Amino acid sequence: MDRRALIVGIDQYDNFSPLSGCVADADAILPVLARHEDGSKNFDCRIFTSAGADRITRPFLRARWKELFGSFTGDAVFYFAGHGGPSESGGFLVTQDGEDDDLGLPMNEIVQLANDSPTRSVLIVLDCCFSGAAGNSPSLQTPGLYQATLREGVTILAASRPTETAGEIDGHGLFTDLVLGALRGGAADVRGRVSAAGIYGYVESAFGSWAQRPLYKSHAARLDPVRLCLPKVTDKLLRELPHFFNVADAAYQLDMSYEETNGAAIAAHVETFKKFKTLQLAGLLMPQDGSDLYWTAERSGSVALTALGQFYWRLVVEGLI
Repeated sequence: MDRRALIVGIDQYDNFSPLSGCVADADAILPVLARHEDGSKNFDCRIFTSAGADRITRPFLRARWKELFGSFTGDAVFYFAGHGGPSESGGFLVTQDGEDDDLGLPMNEIVQLANDSPTRSVLIVLDCCFSGAAGNSPSLQTPGLYQATLREGVTILAASRPTETAGEIDGHGLFTDLVLGALRGGAADVRGRVSAAGIYGYVESAFGSWAQRPLYKSHAARLDPVRLCLPKVTDKLLRELPHFFNVADAAYQLDMSYEETNGAAIAAHVETFKKFKTLQLAGLLMPQDGSDLYWTAERSGSVALTALGQFYWRLVVEGLI
């Protein structure tokens, strides 16, 4: 499946105060979107920043948006770091030529382009003030409240609520710093898959109740990975779970023949013990008494799958892994 990403970072503005971390954030996002952790290709990225040769004006950014979507049927990401501005008609992404009465481009313009496009999935990541306004339309039921209008396949990760600013620290956006941590493996599941929902779960847990509040809006039928990190457990090992546990809640008995330092160790049992250790470290397996596998083997105790382990056991049995 084709994958493309448009990355924009603006520090310098004609009519607004400069920012200090948006270009650095865009530069940092580029490599983690361009490549999976193992170095294989992920998104085909284009990056434009205020430090580059092109001025990011209203016409320029609108043209890049149209290029991003067009007749593209794969997966697309748009990332923006810069000033965001409020207005009575909704939030704006402030372009370099923005003015007080003409800030730039409406956030909902790119949402509408995404909604109207044939693109299979779209992830819009906005690290700017008032970014939570993206995708909102006034609620007909309750004045002052909003509802997101997204077609299936579109997801928005916003740094703040529609009425909030987004902070910077040590030359980087607070929000993007956490997104980077998520993409680098902080939000990866056992198989190394980092989804948009996983990114949000990682990010929002780091903001207190008094801080800016990131928002997640999605109409997604699938949680496809945004990036692949090195797995804690390989799919090959996961597919062995039914071999060791014939039912999800089965117990597997150990003895000292599984411990390689024992004189009576059996090679096949030692290999199984090493696999169980990997599963235990990933949170998929646990001794039924105590917490140490060696202690369990010494006392001929048993191990069993955790709830998470049983979940992956079912995926394997159902042919989903």
